[in-house]
Amino acid sequence: MKFRPLHDRVVVRRIEADQKTAGGIIIPDTAKEKPQEGEVVAVGPGARDEAGKVNALDVKAGDRVLFGKWSGTEVKVNGEDLLIMKESDIMGVLEGAKSEKKKAA
Repeated sequence: MKFRPLHDRVVVRRIEADQKTAGGIIIPDTAKEKPQEGEVVAVGPGARDEAGKVNALDVKAGDRVLFGKWSGTEVKVNGEDLLIMKESDIMGVLEGAKSEKKKAA
């Protein structure tokens, strides 16, 4: 099953944080906070203005974004936990995040 969001909604997959601190201490699941960083999986076509014109979204699939701690609605699609949120809930796009990940690998 494929999911396509409507209007100005965005589907985001949370990116899990490291399991250890910088000092090597392992963080148990009960003490972890939900990550506020994610990857955009799918975007809607955009919101309509008063004239009926569709305004395209600024984010696209594959972008790494930061969002608020309580943003979005959690859903399960094909057994995967995802978030559906409005584009306005996204605080910003992390530029160059993909290239940093490749350098570390």
